[in-house]
Amino acid sequence: MNIPAHFDAKNIEDKWYSYWMENNYFHSEPDHRTPYTIVIPPPNVTGVLHMGHMLNNTIQDVLIRRARLKGFNACWVPGTDHASIATEAKVVAKLKEQGIDKNDLSREEFLKHAWEWTDKYGGVILEQLKKLGASCDWERTKFTMDPDMSAAVIESFVDLYNKGLIYRGFRMVNWDPEARTTVSDEEVIFEEQQGNLYYINYQIEGTSESLTVATTRPETIFGDTAICINPADERFTHLRGKRAIVPIAGRSIPIIEDEYVDLEFGTGCLKVTPAHDMNDKVLGEKHNLEIIDILNEDATLNSYALHYNGKDRFVVRKEIAKELEELGVLAKTESHINKVGTSERTKSVIEPRLSEQWFLKMEELVKPAIKAVLEDDEIKLHPAKFENTYRHWLTNIRDWNISRQLWWGQQIPAYYYGDGKEQFVVARSSEEALEMVQKLDGFDDFKAENLRQDKDALDTWFSSWLWPMSVFDGIVNPDNEEFKYYYPTNDLVTGPDILFFWVARMIIAGYEYTGEKPFTNVYLTGLVRDKQRRKMSKSLGNSPDPLDLIEKFGADGVRVGLLLSASAGNDIMFDEELCNQGKAFSNKIWNAFRLIKGWEVSDEITQPESSRVGIEWYQAKMNQTLVEIEDHFEKYRISDALMSIYKLVWDDFCSWFLEIIKPAYQQPIDRKTFDAAIALMEDNLKLLHPFMPFLTEEIWHLIQDRTSEEALIISTWPDANEFNSKIISDFENTMEVISAIRTIRKEKNIAFKDSIVLKVMNNTNSDADFDSVIIKLGNISEYNYISEKEEGALTFRVQANEYFIPISGAINVEEEIAKLSEELKYTQGFLISVQKKLSNERFVAGAPQNVLDIERKKEADALSKIATIEQSLANLR
Repeated sequence: MNIPAHFDAKNIEDKWYSYWMENNYFHSEPDHRTPYTIVIPPPNVTGVLHMGHMLNNTIQDVLIRRARLKGFNACWVPGTDHASIATEAKVVAKLKEQGIDKNDLSREEFLKHAWEWTDKYGGVILEQLKKLGASCDWERTKFTMDPDMSAAVIESFVDLYNKGLIYRGFRMVNWDPEARTTVSDEEVIFEEQQGNLYYINYQIEGTSESLTVATTRPETIFGDTAICINPADERFTHLRGKRAIVPIAGRSIPIIEDEYVDLEFGTGCLKVTPAHDMNDKVLGEKHNLEIIDILNEDATLNSYALHYNGKDRFVVRKEIAKELEELGVLAKTESHINKVGTSERTKSVIEPRLSEQWFLKMEELVKPAIKAVLEDDEIKLHPAKFENTYRHWLTNIRDWNISRQLWWGQQIPAYYYGDGKEQFVVARSSEEALEMVQKLDGFDDFKAENLRQDKDALDTWFSSWLWPMSVFDGIVNPDNEEFKYYYPTNDLVTGPDILFFWVARMIIAGYEYTGEKPFTNVYLTGLVRDKQRRKMSKSLGNSPDPLDLIEKFGADGVRVGLLLSASAGNDIMFDEELCNQGKAFSNKIWNAFRLIKGWEVSDEITQPESSRVGIEWYQAKMNQTLVEIEDHFEKYRISDALMSIYKLVWDDFCSWFLEIIKPAYQQPIDRKTFDAAIALMEDNLKLLHPFMPFLTEEIWHLIQDRTSEEALIISTWPDANEFNSKIISDFENTMEVISAIRTIRKEKNIAFKDSIVLKVMNNTNSDADFDSVIIKLGNISEYNYISEKEEGALTFRVQANEYFIPISGAINVEEEIAKLSEELKYTQGFLISVQKKLSNERFVAGAPQNVLDIERKKEADALSKIATIEQSLANLR
């Protein structure tokens, strides 16, 4: 067989992926086997592959391929998320480039553009995952806006509303002025920003006196409806019951008292703007204050801001500060570092805003999810350290704002039939809504054209929280065969940044709709960072293109490189050298296979004792490693599992086993040993396959012609059989002996082709099982057991055993004496210089203790070395 000299990943990856697809190995249907199911964390439909996806999906592929090999009915469901805010922003930007304003379009017209965008870019990331080797069941690919998936979302909304868990409320929300929608608390990122603190004087009505208020947002003065002081603050007792005049606006507002105001903070006077601050809203409700909303949807100021109407909030801030200064009411301005909330999606500065939204009550819904993870251990987080984060989020949970002011997404199924927003029904369709309205008193003649559906869309997470159920149609059709078979799923692999957004909510939904957990284990990966510990991002330019890495190092090389340093929950300091290490491992395995297949095989030769014992040792070592691997997988230490396999293959198989069984130059190998080597190679490939699918499948088929029923991807994971631990420990001693012999050969310039004599004092009564291996790998001509020390010999110890290599015939005595004499002379000179320092009283008195300790150690080391050299010279003479 003509096997290429070098492993060429590029030429085999497409070949084997196509082969797997053509033979439908990734597809799963319910049958008699135990299912193993994972659902992909659906990436944004408009997204492209990044390093986080690479890590996450490589781990999932390892788990699913291993499950397939272990005989489970493995099902990995792929799909994408419609990502309301991100996708709508991209579509709006595209329309803007074409000179089209979204506000000039009807909802139907805009959605047509959104679907065109999705159809064009929606499948990119899934196609990229195939380059990685992801063995998803592509026939089951789901999109959160598919008709059946949308039906599940609507069904969920209707059900929760009918249970009294969904309601409409006028609340303070986080407003994203760029996306023009509300976002959840979890989607707000707080960043420290340099700003100003403005001290503004408010005149006390009817007097010439004023009080001073500090604010970071002077534009909000147009929304002020009170000034608040602490009733215990003696500085302001004379202001009780009085009123103040809002600068520029000229409005009179009450001065109220509340213990909420911190006596020690700022000026002690607090401006209250109920429409634009969460805490101010609470004060406003408590004191029945007027609510004045000064902002438009895009964060420009409205008519309440008088002559600033229509201007951007940040432009206005500077202009208002200037006007306040001109009016003589700006007492001072100070630099101030403030934590500012920004939108995770658009990076726009968030504005607190009062808005009518739809909410889901969470207080009761969350209880089973808390119990499952923190009490009953039904669901395990890996690593467990994230339980504290989970506990904090769920025990402090607030009602979930599930409505978004967007068009891309599932439209809220609330239908209005009156003049305002007080009369509505919640229904699965407009037809069902019409029937419901017509059954109401006085509405039997109500017409469909008068029915108005709520304009808002549902939060994207309200779709994806149903994902493990909805992908199997478990919400609309919970009694279907597939849902009963595949649900609950087994493992979930995702990032800790969406532990609350997605993981916790899926757990909540799972218990609400099925009474069961949605999955058993949650493997939380770390973030991929660069060598400087910075999170990888396009804006920093520190994130390599994953497809470029695959092109350069091969998919298997990249997978290994990522996983070798990817312990659960810990961030990865990514370095391309890791991928190079993975590529080198691929080449090592390839060359090991080429070596074996390059041997001529003879049926006539008897198996050497060294080969017999070498095979026995490696089989034991593999079984020991299998036990380790199974333990690592059980504890979701995927990186550790790979490292165990890596060491087994690189160190034990390639570096030791193949050397033990390798025939002499241009000599054949016996059939028994060759067949055993191939069988062990095949077991190695099975262990490696989940991590390195392309390379292993290629070698598997090069070993022998195989049918599609015999492909590696559907072969059998090796069983961890009992193993002889003694043979493993004995061989560890053997490795030390061989390494010591090799060291002496190197130090004494004894070529390997020159055989040597080895004598041993067997003080530990060690078995002679590996003597044949020592003789072969050490090129020993005579190997004798002795009872007394050998004089005039090179010696070393392993455990309590002493080994001797007689000098006669092993080395050139004259050359060795000359070499040792030169080394002795140098060391004696070095010792003199050190002792001179230590005999210098001024040096000893003035030097720090650590410096003295170093010099004394140098002296001791030199004396020891001189004694060793002198002994060696005595043995030679």
